[in-house]
Amino acid sequence: MIRLSLIVVGLALLAPSTALAQWAQFRGANAGDVADDPALPDTWSETENVVWDIDIPGLSWSSPVVWEDTIFITSAISAGDEPDPIPGLYDPGDDNGATRSSQVHRWVVYNIDFGTGEIRWERELDSATPEIARHIKNSFASETPVTDGRRVYAYFGSAGVVGALNMSGETVWRTELGAYETTLGFGSAASPTLHGDRLYLVNDNVEQSFMVAIDKNSGEEIWRVERPERGQNWATPFVWENEVRTEIVTSGTQGVRSYDMDGNLLWEIHGMSGLTIPTPFAKHGLLYISSGYPGGGLRPVYVVKPGASGDISLWSRDDMRTGLSSGFPGTRASSDDVAWAYPLLGTYNTSALVYGDYYYTLLDRGFLVAHDARTGEEIYSRKRLEIGNGFTASPWAYNGKIFLLSEDGETFVVKAGPDFEILHKNPLNEMTLATPAIVRGSLIVRTQSKLYRIAEGGQP
Repeated sequence: MIRLSLIVVGLALLAPSTALAQWAQFRGANAGDVADDPALPDTWSETENVVWDIDIPGLSWSSPVVWEDTIFITSAISAGDEPDPIPGLYDPGDDNGATRSSQVHRWVVYNIDFGTGEIRWERELDSATPEIARHIKNSFASETPVTDGRRVYAYFGSAGVVGALNMSGETVWRTELGAYETTLGFGSAASPTLHGDRLYLVNDNVEQSFMVAIDKNSGEEIWRVERPERGQNWATPFVWENEVRTEIVTSGTQGVRSYDMDGNLLWEIHGMSGLTIPTPFAKHGLLYISSGYPGGGLRPVYVVKPGASGDISLWSRDDMRTGLSSGFPGTRASSDDVAWAYPLLGTYNTSALVYGDYYYTLLDRGFLVAHDARTGEEIYSRKRLEIGNGFTASPWAYNGKIFLLSEDGETFVVKAGPDFEILHKNPLNEMTLATPAIVRGSLIVRTQSKLYRIAEGGQP
């Protein structure tokens, strides 16, 4: 049921520069750094500053994407009951948190009106019983779609399908890539990336890890690269357009690899963590890469300069296996290809944020750390947000503030800059793992069961 804050609903009158803004991919075009806009709110709740909210069937942790007056979101809808996800760092149980389903699922894409919250259409890309397991905290639809305004491209790794739908909901093409088990049965989550006429996908698994380039117009495979990584990979590949060249950067199990646009290896980093979720991104002419869960070893952060080649690792596989005893975040290092790096600064789930001159690390147990984005010099060490809150969604920033969304659905608003200060706490009171979309004065926030559009004053 749709709840509207006003009787008359429609799109607000927007300035031309603002109206052109889109949020076409995971974390937007600028990795969570959003242009200042007085229409964007500092505070909200289930009722405050809510333009509308709607129920979304099924279970999915994919993020919404937005193009003009359209929101796209995906879901996996089970024909029967499924176990509820459990917040927290992990829930090992008897199978390390892995769970299987015997129920038929429908993998669907929704087209939602930005102004009203009305679901314009729902389209099914696949229907089957999932072949692979997922972690109790994961979903069978955790990959965020991507759009170019002509089509929406959705990848469901648990179903092994990728497809393109036009804005009317017609299937343009559908390609089967296969569903593959991951280490410990944690499932898939790496989102597709769109660049030019190609869609790029990474699927690291225990059987045959690969990266593939697909023609966005036909769905035909252009090239495929087998990857030596085995296990799992939930990090979205990143196309880095830098002053030297354009390349595709992929984080993976225990390593990072960068390829040229034909799939040839350019450079690599070894000694990373075994579980990879954070997505690489670029700011200030530099590439920022974070490890995921360390498993008792290293969890490095690397900041890479353009033009690297070969093995640029600062720490070895032996270092990864044995870990370091120097304490968090370890000793800063650099090289000709690496502007700065720390061996223990990486997060588990969240991607980092660069806002202004600062690199912000949101640790999953609820600490915020700040470094100089260009030099790596520490600005402040771990600052506690609140005991008991875990974090999976990646941070974002606007209007001089950092926003940190917890798994409990509470957003901590922190003053940006060298001095740590919590300004507000905004509750939605439902489990939330998805990173919001922020566009045209609104936040599009997904919780476990709902989709919210939030704006200052609740104005449409």
